[in-house]
Amino acid sequence: MQARLMAVNFNHIAYEALEVCNAVSWDAVGEAVAAAGLKPGALALDLGAGNATVAIGLARDFGLKVRAVERDPLMAALAARRIAAAEQAAAVELLVRDSSEVLDHPPLPDLITVLGATDAAAPGLRDPVAVFARLRAAVAPGGYLVWGEPFWKAEPSAPLRQIIEMTNSYQTDAGWRAAAEQAGWHVVHVRHSTDEEWRAYIDTMDAAVRAWAAAHPEAPEAPRLVARADIQKAMFETEGFRVFGFGLYLFGR
Repeated sequence: MQARLMAVNFNHIAYEALEVCNAVSWDAVGEAVAAAGLKPGALALDLGAGNATVAIGLARDFGLKVRAVERDPLMAALAARRIAAAEQAAAVELLVRDSSEVLDHPPLPDLITVLGATDAAAPGLRDPVAVFARLRAAVAPGGYLVWGEPFWKAEPSAPLRQIIEMTNSYQTDAGWRAAAEQAGWHVVHVRHSTDEEWRAYIDTMDAAVRAWAAAHPEAPEAPRLVARADIQKAMFETEGFRVFGFGLYLFGR
């Protein structure tokens, strides 16, 4: 009952329809994790767990113990259902709080995963070098960071850059690598999502939100959600597919 009292937003609906809550597959994430060579029983900290696909995969496919952190209560409820359905509750501990509240809790993890998570290192901390330095301090010596984030593959228009930079500080691919190295990480593995993966990501979210709105015409959120879908679709068709890439990186400490 309490969950329904909260307003449903675009991501609540869209992320339930996605495999991973970004323009990337679990198989691709798994390749990055495999490159770390961690042994079963190692500890992973998944920041911004979303629908819990990554946390579940870390436990199921690699035998890791996982602390999954998600600050949004509705998203955390979805994550909890997915973890239970996957029978991974013994291996995955779900924490409903800000990432910054758990970064320094012992024991330090052997792996941190951050895929498109806002404020993963600290509220309002957006400088990439500072973010990477904060995450490096929160991982065990010899540990790893899986970082997944959009990057600029072409120069965006000034209005689009201004809109994006209200909440994010995207870099170029070279910019992400340089920032990580400046913070003391070394690059182990890099993968760029394909144009087809980007389109599947956007189309899946768009279809899910429109289907939800059609099934809940009485919901006060419905018109706003459809408007958001319209804006996102128009932005990607006119410019987004040209300028956005998605980089998946494994950095070693």
